[in-house]
Amino acid sequence: MKLNERIFIAMSLLGISFLTLFDLITDFNEGVTWWHISIEGFVALIAGGGFLYLLISSFKLKHLIANERVLTDKLKIENERYKQQSKKYIEGLSSTIEAQLSQWDLSKSEKEIAFLLLKGLSLKEVAQLRGTTEKTARTQSASIYSKAGLANRSQLAAFFLEDLLLPSETTLQTSK
Repeated sequence: MKLNERIFIAMSLLGISFLTLFDLITDFNEGVTWWHISIEGFVALIAGGGFLYLLISSFKLKHLIANERVLTDKLKIENERYKQQSKKYIEGLSSTIEAQLSQWDLSKSEKEIAFLLLKGLSLKEVAQLRGTTEKTARTQSASIYSKAGLANRSQLAAFFLEDLLLPSETTLQTSK
């Protein structure tokens, strides 16, 4: 429920509650029957209770939103710190990959395709991004694998990733 809707409903319930209480006092002074006064009293209680419920839940919601904003801000700061810390490693990895691709004598377009393949793009996506046909992208990727002495994309990715990923302790224990 939107804030303006909550305010409208809360003010309506508060108005109903006060008007019913005013009518209740007037009816009581005029000597109206008890069952009529009881019904109006019940209406006043329900309207007042609804107002209090909306008021309390609005404060809780406001508090919850404030906590979520604080958490979001903390996560943004943590994310930015991680990006800054990992930036030098990513740049180093990129330059290392670039050097290896040059060592394989890949052309500029083959290097670009190799980077896109390492990022996980499909041949169709590579072709669309570069404005070529999928067949051209497939031919160039085959040329990359051939020059590198690798069989496929999995081996290309593994060539660069295998030394980066240290085995976990559970992997080491199960391989013994």
